[in-house]
Amino acid sequence: MSKTPSSSGPAGETSEPSTMGPRESLRAVFGGLLMGLANLVPGISGGTMLLAVGIYPRFVEAVAAVTSLRLRKGPLLLLGLIAGAALTGIVLLAGPVKDLVVEHRWVMYSLFIGLTLGGVPVVWALARPVRPAVLAGALAGIAVMVVLALGPRAEAGSQDSNLLLLFVAGLAGAGAMILPGVSGGYLLLLLGQYVPILAAIEDFEAALRAGERAVALHTFLHVLLPVGLGVLLGVVAVSRLLRWLLHRYEKATLGVLLGLLLGAVVGLWPFQRPVEPIPGQTIVKGRVLVAEDLATVEIEDLPTETFPPTASQVVFALLWIAGGFSLTTAVARLGRREEEASPRGD
Repeated sequence: MSKTPSSSGPAGETSEPSTMGPRESLRAVFGGLLMGLANLVPGISGGTMLLAVGIYPRFVEAVAAVTSLRLRKGPLLLLGLIAGAALTGIVLLAGPVKDLVVEHRWVMYSLFIGLTLGGVPVVWALARPVRPAVLAGALAGIAVMVVLALGPRAEAGSQDSNLLLLFVAGLAGAGAMILPGVSGGYLLLLLGQYVPILAAIEDFEAALRAGERAVALHTFLHVLLPVGLGVLLGVVAVSRLLRWLLHRYEKATLGVLLGLLLGAVVGLWPFQRPVEPIPGQTIVKGRVLVAEDLATVEIEDLPTETFPPTASQVVFALLWIAGGFSLTTAVARLGRREEEASPRGD
């Protein structure tokens, strides 16, 4: 693991860096901010953004260290910066980003394509010298993303829930939070748990505001708790698995991460627009719309369709992609020399 941001120790174990320089801290903040924004945009993974700015391998190491109760300054500071920036981005920018995605989807998706592709040189540098395992892993990662992007969604299917399925949904959501290229919301849609979980959160908040403690407790125990336990276990399991894979099968794992970055572009095709809702035909969140729903349905909940772009849209989309690519690669370069020169050790 000579090119990953931590050094290998005996028996493949690693030691987490105990310090963070100002430039690397900036990368963590920027990556966390993009991670928060990614959670607001359909189909984009927060892990992809961390990978794009070059902080992802160290993020995995930090999660593995903290979940192993190795509470050291470096990992705690890294996770704190990422989590704080992500939360700030969600709280402050949820409304504006949502409006931009709804009203200017092709612009925002073009920007996120550029931000995502900006991480390719970072992973490519980590994977060099390129071996067959890297190429095989990249093809596998691309295939996974193509299947996720083009496969059937669960919105037209059942939205029933049970404790086990909710627990699995929490596992999937946690995995998506850490795995680059995989959208947590999309996995919840595939499992048919997107609507039940969101509805449970709304019911829980409404019950608390109304002072209905029994209803709130019932919702917490039967929905939120199993999901939360799944998230907790998923974060621990996925971070440990990725850490182990990066140190035992470095080339193949980096190849898969590279493929996930490249394949994520498939799900971000920018020239999409909401379909015109038709009562009795259009399905929103697993339910067929009726005439009474047309006045209340949110435009962001409507399914989308592709459309042929104009020449000017293609040109400006390429410019937005180039801008996003330049921004990510510039941030990814920050602190690279600092990171390589910083001392490693327990």
